[in-house]
Amino acid sequence: MINKFQGDAALAVYGAPTALHDATSHALQTARELRQELRGLKLQAGIGVASGHVVAGHIGGSDRFEYTVIGDAVNAAARLTDLAKNSPGRVLTSAATVKQANEAEQARWAMLKSVELRGRRQMTQIARPVRKTLAEAEGS
Repeated sequence: MINKFQGDAALAVYGAPTALHDATSHALQTARELRQELRGLKLQAGIGVASGHVVAGHIGGSDRFEYTVIGDAVNAAARLTDLAKNSPGRVLTSAATVKQANEAEQARWAMLKSVELRGRRQMTQIARPVRKTLAEAEGS
């Protein structure tokens, strides 16, 4: 579900408000596919994926009432998105998120260095999609 558009960003939510089996794998797959779709455009788009428990529900008053999600995973996704804007491929996630995905999706991600995301005290190991080899690119 696309939860909101804000400026040049969009927040996509998997697993809420409707449960979704293997939501993490679906989110990572979407990030990889979106990267392919955006490749030819002159956009400086970054894509960050994080998973975890969030609080989901309706908030606001009578003049502005909306469904949203809040929590650490939302903040982590925003920080990864910022970092991805200046990274090769422009798609990043955390190693912890990759580990929650199914085995087939895990194989599509390469682990990178650990970084300190803005506003966090502990290091986060990041990952990005595995780049296709020349043979794979020619075959697809």
